[in-house]
Amino acid sequence: MRLGRISYVNMAPVFYRLEYEVDEVVGVPTELNRMLLDGEVDVAPISSIAYARNAEQLRLLPRLCVSSEGAVDSIQLVTRLPLGRVRTIAITPESATSVVLTKVLLPHAEHVAIEEEADAKLLIGDAALKSAFEDPTPHHDLGRLWLERTGLPMVFAVWAAPEELADQLADLEHALVASVRLARSEPERLATEASERYGYPAGFLARYFEKLRYSFGPRERAGFYTFLEMARDVGELDHVPELRFTRSEVRA
Repeated sequence: MRLGRISYVNMAPVFYRLEYEVDEVVGVPTELNRMLLDGEVDVAPISSIAYARNAEQLRLLPRLCVSSEGAVDSIQLVTRLPLGRVRTIAITPESATSVVLTKVLLPHAEHVAIEEEADAKLLIGDAALKSAFEDPTPHHDLGRLWLERTGLPMVFAVWAAPEELADQLADLEHALVASVRLARSEPERLATEASERYGYPAGFLARYFEKLRYSFGPRERAGFYTFLEMARDVGELDHVPELRFTRSEVRA
């Protein structure tokens, strides 16, 4: 099984003790979006908006996502201006969901390439963590802004596979969920090992992992639907698709 892995530290709990034989394929979210659709990986965590735009080809693993209920730390809008005065945003090419979320939250701001001058800059993943750690410029956490707007969790990524593989994924999903649960039960070891791999202080990572959610429960699904509806309303999605899951949804 060719399993996509986002290259950021947020994947550490999911792969903490994954007891399933896979070939890991590492990339940023937009790379994994493309690779899944092109058949270069079998299963991957992909941008939430990428699933919505290609839902007719894909099935979701029903027990897994990457979300937060409030601040997430690794998705930041960096600007010295009040948000109401931001008119241009330099966006990262690494994320699709965060770019659309920025448009949902600041619909009047124009998006430009990351290397261009702009009122604000969108950073995600490890670049956002590093910036928040080192740069004194005000940082606005998109997870927090989303919660203030909607009162719901924000689902940044979902786990998806081509429809033809839907019946073959129950054991893999079970192994991924088990890895997350074990990571949650050993937070100090998780933070120490992730610190060694990614270079951040263990205490910083321990606090970061507490903010991440991986279970795709009713509140997360409500937040996901709300995001898709708002993405449609700002012209980033033609319609809100049905969420179609693999058969592993029946597994306890």
